[in-house]
Amino acid sequence: MASLRHEFYETDEKLTISVFDRGADPAQVSITFEPRKISYQNGEKTLSLQPLKGQIDPERCDFTVGKVKVELRLAKMAQGRWGAVTGDALDPLQTSAPIGPTTSPAVTEARAKPKKNWEELTTKILTSEKEATADEDPNVGGDSTVNSFFQKIFGDADDDAKRAMMKSFQESGGTTLSTNWEEVSKAPVEVKPPAGSEWKKWD
Repeated sequence: MASLRHEFYETDEKLTISVFDRGADPAQVSITFEPRKISYQNGEKTLSLQPLKGQIDPERCDFTVGKVKVELRLAKMAQGRWGAVTGDALDPLQTSAPIGPTTSPAVTEARAKPKKNWEELTTKILTSEKEATADEDPNVGGDSTVNSFFQKIFGDADDDAKRAMMKSFQESGGTTLSTNWEEVSKAPVEVKPPAGSEWKKWD
């Protein structure tokens, strides 16, 4: 059985081993990851590394088979440098904090979405959509409000003012409304269409 040459490099979180096995067939390569042991086999070529200098997480380890070498990536259970792949040195897991996602309270608070006060929003929307009264806005209500406004004027007017209003309104085609009977009674009231409009008489 032939043993394989290997090299390694590491970070605080991972240790990568390059096993030099030129032309290895991915289908034939078998690798077993254990907390303190790695077993590599490709036909008659084998490599066993134990005990590892520190513990690894077999679930997070993986490998890739290349043309010249096979690369094994070991996920360390604790942060820190090993300095070597194997050895009986003190397990870094005993002195280092386990690797895991850490979230500070400040970050948690920043990510929390502010809650919406739906009751306050609903009240605000309903208040803004509430229609104004005729006293607040003379245009509210359209024609019905205008008609009631003119009816009030007509009801409070004297006989001469009423005659003036009816004559001026009818003769001007609804474009003029006057309460001055002395002026209206002298001649027909002219049609005065709004600016930009043209008056046409229908047959």
